[in-house]
Amino acid sequence: MIAAALGLFVLLCGLLGGLIIRHLSGMRRDRQIQALVATFGSLAAQAREHPRRLLAWHPIAEQARQLFPDAFRALESINGKRFPFSQELIESVEAKWTAEWLEWERRNDTEYRTQSAAIEATLETAEASAAQAARARLDTLERDRLEQYQRRYQDYVEVSQGLAALAETSADAGTTEP
Repeated sequence: MIAAALGLFVLLCGLLGGLIIRHLSGMRRDRQIQALVATFGSLAAQAREHPRRLLAWHPIAEQARQLFPDAFRALESINGKRFPFSQELIESVEAKWTAEWLEWERRNDTEYRTQSAAIEATLETAEASAAQAARARLDTLERDRLEQYQRRYQDYVEVSQGLAALAETSADAGTTEP
């Protein structure tokens, strides 16, 4: 009788211990999810406006994905998209970055043409000494324009290549497997 009661007690303790462990494990996963949302939640919105943030935080998100795969799976099961940076987000950021570049390029070209035309108009009516100064301003304008364009283009290319690489790896990765 005592052996049966002791066996029942051990069985109940084992079941209770299992329930406690399961509950603590669930709480741990919930804390991981909360931490991931707190860390990465606003970054997706920031990445739309600042592509370099996406490039900086993406490797950190991938490391977190390796450390907490269950938490990422839970987050991704809600909307079926890779958390925190979905393929759609990366493509959207890449498209916006390209559109902004094209707009800057058009605006920069228009500004240069306007400034250049004003200097050239001065050249047509200027006397020799004033013409020489106007030609120098025109040369400086062209040099400044090229330097600014080269700096901006280098920035555009670096970010574009980074975004293209992310888009490629994100397309290959999909969401975390359930």
